[in-house]
Amino acid sequence: MKMANRLRGEIAAILSGQEYKLCLTLGALAELENSFAEKDINALIARFATGRFSSSDLIRILGAGLRGAGNRVTDDQVATLQAQGGAAGMAKIAIELLTVTFGKENVAGDVVETSPAPIPRQERDADLELAGAEHKHP
Repeated sequence: MKMANRLRGEIAAILSGQEYKLCLTLGALAELENSFAEKDINALIARFATGRFSSSDLIRILGAGLRGAGNRVTDDQVATLQAQGGAAGMAKIAIELLTVTFGKENVAGDVVETSPAPIPRQERDADLELAGAEHKHP
């Protein structure tokens, strides 16, 4: 894995099987302020403190972090990248980047696994029976 200096706000991540370094430099933060139409860094921090991120938010955050670390990548290219764990994996990377940049107290968002909980057998069987009955024609 690429050496990332967390004291400088860098993290390392594997995206689509390739190792990348990400960093939210002042330029990257200015890009995010503009992208999110926030007036200053405090407003940006307040936005991230909610812990609510859309897919577009993740693309913008990861894109700014990749570019801040010197990677030449567009947001359209970022949108096609994949991480282990799917969308939750991408969210984990974005939250780690924000946490290294702003500190844990300023970033909400412990990413929960998105695997569905197992359905109890009785409920599953009842759902299957109901679905089968709906497809029968008189």
